[in-house]
Amino acid sequence: MSGLTSTMLPVATGRAALATFWRALRRHPMFGWASIAASLAASAAAVVVPLLLGRLVDLVVAGGTTRSLLLTSAWILGVGFAGAVLTGAARWLVTEWGMRACADLREEVLDHALRMDSARLESAGSGDVASRVTDDVEQVTDSIQLAAGVFTALVTVVVTFVGFTALDWRIAVAFLVVFPVYALSLRRFVPAAKRLYAAERQAAAVRTQRLLTTFGGVRTVHAYGMEQRQSQRVEQASQEAADARLRAVRGFLWFANMMNYAEAIGLTAVLLTGFLLVRAGDSSVGDVTAAALLFHRLFGPLGMLLISFNDIQSAGAALARLVGVTEVDVPAQRTAETPTRGPAGVTAKSVSHRYAAGPTVVHDVSIEIADGESLAIVGASGAGKTTFAAILGGVFPATEGAVWLGGRLIDDLGPDELRRTVGVVTQEVHVFAGTLADDLRLAAPHATDEQLHAALRLVGAHGWVAALPDGLATPVGDGEHPLTPGQAQQLALARIVLLDPPIVVLDEASAEAGSAGAQQLELASQAVIRGRTAIVVAHRLTQAHACDRVAVMSGGRIVELGRPDDLVAAGGRYAELWAAWRR
Repeated sequence: MSGLTSTMLPVATGRAALATFWRALRRHPMFGWASIAASLAASAAAVVVPLLLGRLVDLVVAGGTTRSLLLTSAWILGVGFAGAVLTGAARWLVTEWGMRACADLREEVLDHALRMDSARLESAGSGDVASRVTDDVEQVTDSIQLAAGVFTALVTVVVTFVGFTALDWRIAVAFLVVFPVYALSLRRFVPAAKRLYAAERQAAAVRTQRLLTTFGGVRTVHAYGMEQRQSQRVEQASQEAADARLRAVRGFLWFANMMNYAEAIGLTAVLLTGFLLVRAGDSSVGDVTAAALLFHRLFGPLGMLLISFNDIQSAGAALARLVGVTEVDVPAQRTAETPTRGPAGVTAKSVSHRYAAGPTVVHDVSIEIADGESLAIVGASGAGKTTFAAILGGVFPATEGAVWLGGRLIDDLGPDELRRTVGVVTQEVHVFAGTLADDLRLAAPHATDEQLHAALRLVGAHGWVAALPDGLATPVGDGEHPLTPGQAQQLALARIVLLDPPIVVLDEASAEAGSAGAQQLELASQAVIRGRTAIVVAHRLTQAHACDRVAVMSGGRIVELGRPDDLVAAGGRYAELWAAWRR
């Protein structure tokens, strides 16, 4: 498991996590003040009822009038009903307050993850990020639902102690005997719980990562007969996650038992002290009854405070993992500028790249692509063509060298400006959940239906889209209307048309579309790159031959560069590839 955790994203300190969440809460001040006011009122009502019951006992003992008994009973009913309403209102307000803060935090984490360096994100693994924005957010959100009760319980404990003091300071002292037991229990439980729950969240992330990689690579698993071996790896990760959870649960069960002991000791002390005070004539039966009822009512609030400590520890570990994503350096957000369509050439100088803990895959490559020129990159598998194209498209930075887009250093372009300047279609095309129109409008949120149809028509997808049950309104993505690899690729190309960048990078998996589908994709690609500066990683040499120039890569270097016909006539590496392709 150590091999997986070494590249995971950082985990924030407890102080940093709380500071970040507090900032999210402060964005909704109206809910905050309303929550505090309702919780204070509910806590006061919860303490007043036992005091009134004690007053009722003294009236009975003293032979009070029927009117006074009925009036006190009415006050008890009224305050009890008001307390119930206020408690419900307080919990709703605090839950709403916390949910809004959690939503803001989730958006901040997702925005940070999407702007993170691709290599850093890939080295961490999709499972680590996915578990943080799903399991960890859910953990924090669930704990928010307890926040109203926890806050009310805390105020109730404080107000109850004031009530004990008002009855008799000696009863208040007897009440305090529970706290040393709680303090000793917490002192032992807190450090262990922090470690146990952090280990539980980490084990859950590893389990998620194993599951995602298994489902994502199911074809490879079947192809190499790795079903049993991969199942064992998933089973091992699941067992480690279950063991981590059980260790955390065992620690909490010990803590819960100590809480029960403290309550028994505290109630005994209050009753014994009250008995001695009544016998000595220093207190009334009603006061002692009120004290016993106050302490009994504290079982719930104290239990919530201490039991919720278990959830708070787990939520704290989840919150620290969430905030840890925001501690990774990402490019700063820049003010959107009006796009300009000036010269859009591409220049790379001495570009090299290596992945983390791996060999160099691109070696000292330099090239200039003129404005409006199309360049095909070809080569055997592992030649470095996809990596080099991704660097030119700004998918991730080169480890050495520099790239200019339209005469501007790529590092000087903000994320929004970069995506308006260069559009990228990779081999891994994703169909997002939602309607077909929603999928297309990811590139152009304000595009009209007419513009969507025009983009689809340009890439040759208008026919099959028109045949869908609901046209543009047809739900696609996971579990919805299935799309073929070729259709998914056409959608990606249509998004580029809608985005309308001056530079495009196409790395098309046309081989998966079959012969007829590949020909359609080639025509669609030619339509997309027309009038734009284009870098095309060509998996079919007919694609390469249609470009202005061809760069042949081998071993991470450009070994041939020129016009397609010139390279064929030269009889070099490209000529061999072309001859083999024609055969």
